[in-house]
This record gives sequence, C-alpha cells and structure tokens, in this order.
Amino acid sequence: MNSPKPYETIPVLLETYFEGLHKADSAMLSGVFHPHAQYVSATPEDYRVLSFDEYRKVLDQRVPPASNGETRNERIISIETGGPTLAFARVEMTMMGRDYTDFLTLIYDQGRWAIMAKIFHYEITSQGD
Repeated sequence: MNSPKPYETIPVLLETYFEGLHKADSAMLSGVFHPHAQYVSATPEDYRVLSFDEYRKVLDQRVPPASNGETRNERIISIETGGPTLAFARVEMTMMGRDYTDFLTLIYDQGRWAIMAKIFHYEITSQGD
C-alpha cells in the first residue's frame, strides 16, 4: 500500500481540522476524522470519551469561535510516522478561553489520511470567556 507522503498531506489535513474547529463545522471535520474515530478529553474535571458521531452532536451545539470574532491561534508541534499507514500529530491551540494540547493519531485508510483518535487536555486561559 502506497500512502501519500504524510509530511505533505497531514499538514493540509490539520489546516482543515483547525478551520473546522474555529467554525464549529462538523461537516468540515467529517472530512478529516475517520468514521470510527474516538474523542477523548483527558482533562480530569471534564473527562469523557465519545464516538465521532457523538462528538459531531457536541460541535453542532457549540457557538463557533469564528462567530465571536476570535482569531485562529494554533500551531503544529510535531508530526511523526510509525509506518506507511500510521502517524501522530501533536498540536496546540487557544480558543473559547482555553489552551488546548491535542494528540491526534492518524491512519491511512481507504485512500486517505484520517484522525482515528483525538486525545486532548485543556487549561482555562487568563482571558477566559
């Protein structure tokens, strides 16, 4: 199986990921998440594990940060591969009064890279909202 070069394609996927979160656009995020993906908040006071379908419902209820005039503030810390069909990205972002660290596990499946697991932690920023 020949997968596209992860260091070329995954940053493009992450750009869509960041934009989808900024707009709280579950349809856009469906293009970067695997249908069987898991969403895990590792923040102790907000611990939860959701399927991607459950996460979509959360997103659909969220007030988009873009609609509140928030500017996008994110960065890719690292991208690593574990073979031709496995990758890991560590990203950070600030939105909705929180600083997030996301660990994203990606797989190459059915001709595309997709996020299979999103495990994250956040802390309330001093700005808050």
